This record gives sequence, structure tokens and C-alpha cells, in this order.
Amino acid sequence: MSGDSVVHVIDDDEGVRSSLAFLLECSEIATRTYDSAVQFLKAVPTMEHGCIITDVRMPEMNGLELVAKLKAMGVADPVIVITGHADVPMAIQAMHAGVSDFIEKPFSDEAILIAVRAALAEQQSKGELERERDLFQQRLATLSGREREVMEGLIEGKANKVIAYDLDISARTVEVYRANAMTKMGARTLSELVRMVMIARLA
Repeated sequence: MSGDSVVHVIDDDEGVRSSLAFLLECSEIATRTYDSAVQFLKAVPTMEHGCIITDVRMPEMNGLELVAKLKAMGVADPVIVITGHADVPMAIQAMHAGVSDFIEKPFSDEAILIAVRAALAEQQSKGELERERDLFQQRLATLSGREREVMEGLIEGKANKVIAYDLDISARTVEVYRANAMTKMGARTLSELVRMVMIARLA
């Protein structure tokens, strides 16, 4: 890993900041921590480049507002959003805003390290992202019309019952189509499915 790359961790939870910093530094990845988006923004003009990890829900300025602010400032460093289960719709918004990845809490050490290394590599080459996009596009093409309709409902953050009502089918049938879509896409969780679809739709 390049010694010039630094991971900037932004979270109002001191325990999360400390554990992430410890994990990354044990993996020989330089890290800086910030207790708020506002504090981080003050450091942006002189910060070392690398990638940014930010929580969604924070006081003063949330993760989505930070992403928008960074984009307006022309900061091109990839951003990884950390989200609670209830924040999936917000994370979807973040993906639309161009973040590199989002990870649901609780997450494993391996998951965060993979995301960070991918984000740092993203600055060097877009090749892997393009390969992922092509793969996910191929998987999307295998979905039936109904599976795709159910999937669209899921990535919009709708509950199974709402999707069932919209499509005039039973909730149990929605569960079947949902399981089929997840299997065909190779997604283990809803957040993985959303990420795959967002990448597949990249221009």
C-alpha cells in the first residue's frame, strides 16, 4: 500500500473511530480520525489524499451532506459510507451521489479492509470497477421481468408488503422473486444487491 495514501475516518462515535483506526494501522494503512464532518472539512485544504470513511448519521452535518459538500469543493477522493440497517435508503442516495461503497453495521474487519483497499485502488485504475460493472450487467440480464420489478422495489427501499401491493401479488410471492433475484445476482445482503445494481448502471 502506498505510504502516500491516507484513510480519513469521520464518525461521532469515539469507539468506532478508534477501532477503525487500529484496524487500518495494523494493516499498515495510514489513518486520520475526525469526530465530525465539520472538523474534517476544516482539514480538507491540507489533507493527504487517499479515501474517506464517513458515518451517515452525525450531528451538525450528516454523511450525505458531507458527500455533497465534498463534490461541490471538487474533492475527488473516494468515499465509503457506513450505515445502520435503517439507513439503507440514505445509503442508496449516497450511491447515486457517487460514493465508492457503503457498508452496513455491524461490519467485519475483512469487509472494511476490502472496501478501503478497493477505494484506494480506485484512484489508480478504473479497470476493476469496469469489470464489476460488466459482470453485474450480465447478471441483471438473467433476471425475469417480475424478478426485476421486485428488485426495483427493493432498491427503492420498499418493504415486501408494499412491493406486493404495488405489483398485485402476495407477499410470499415477493419473497420468492426476491430470493431468486438475490441468487442470480450473487448478493448475500440487500446492501450488496443495491451496490451491484448501482455499479451496473454506471455510464
